[in-house]
Amino acid sequence: MNGKINPMATKGRVLSGIQPTHESFHLGNYLGALRQWVDLQRDFDAFYCVVDLHALTVEPEPEALRKRTLISIAQLIALGIDPDKSTLFVQSHVPAHNQVAWVLECLTGFGEASRMTQFKDKSQKSGADRTVVGLFTYPILQAADILIYQANQVPVGEDQRQHIELTRDLAQRFNSKFGPTFTLPEGYILKAGAKINDLQEPTTKMSKSAASQSGVIEIMDKPEVNLKKIKSAVTDTGKEVIFDEANKPGISNLLTIYSAISGTSVAQAETEFSGKGYGDFKNAVAEVVIEFLKPIQSKAQELINDPIYLTEVMQKGAEKANAVAEKTLKDVYNAIGIVPRA
Repeated sequence: MNGKINPMATKGRVLSGIQPTHESFHLGNYLGALRQWVDLQRDFDAFYCVVDLHALTVEPEPEALRKRTLISIAQLIALGIDPDKSTLFVQSHVPAHNQVAWVLECLTGFGEASRMTQFKDKSQKSGADRTVVGLFTYPILQAADILIYQANQVPVGEDQRQHIELTRDLAQRFNSKFGPTFTLPEGYILKAGAKINDLQEPTTKMSKSAASQSGVIEIMDKPEVNLKKIKSAVTDTGKEVIFDEANKPGISNLLTIYSAISGTSVAQAETEFSGKGYGDFKNAVAEVVIEFLKPIQSKAQELINDPIYLTEVMQKGAEKANAVAEKTLKDVYNAIGIVPRA
């Protein structure tokens, strides 16, 4: 359809985004998705976006949002996203996101939007009076994020399939009514990466929205902070370091973290710590995590201290992203009869 594909890409274009809602990404973000973003940029024309507009569904603190957006760009680069290989940009720097989202909103049924899981879950928790309209239309903006770049693949976890299905439905609806305009994206289901759970609630996925951050390993936290979090991780009253999610979720979670970072299999780790206590095991987990994060933290901090470079990266990414998105927007407006500006 629209937009030239990077000639180095062999498998088409991918699009994915992450919200700048905290000062730091967490280990679950990296092991669950971001590590695979790095791999995908080798074979795909990769578009990676800091989705600051999506972050507005929670009332923003302006200075914090500005700071977190820059920190997010710095962390993505430090984690291995190469601005020369990928298009790395900020969502709000491309006006077509909102412009195409409005067109798609006008094609989306109220019932269709209200069935989206995220809206249902959060609105039930907060109540109708405290739920913002942006949360209701969030999935449609997400669909526009994907469609304006004519993405062939969208890296997602199993829990995000519903968003891809809505995106495909809206693209097909538009194409059937107004002619072929959007590429129909496929969900690129991420490999079963390490599923990292909260250190204090080891049966719950590690998340930025956790009530307490004491169980979340932040990529940018100081070594002593992550050491304390790991040593304080909830375990059980037993003594054996073995993987048993049903009966030993805390130890199983720590084994998963240790295996994912060290490259040691879970079975090998069980053998390595056979006969040793939980204290020794937690210290070993903390050591591999801290050593792994050191160069990432150092690189990210170096970039944070160089706002001129980060601005250049964002400008370069915005130029590349706008070149593709504006072509799609022009085609969309032409298809539905919007008179172009002279």
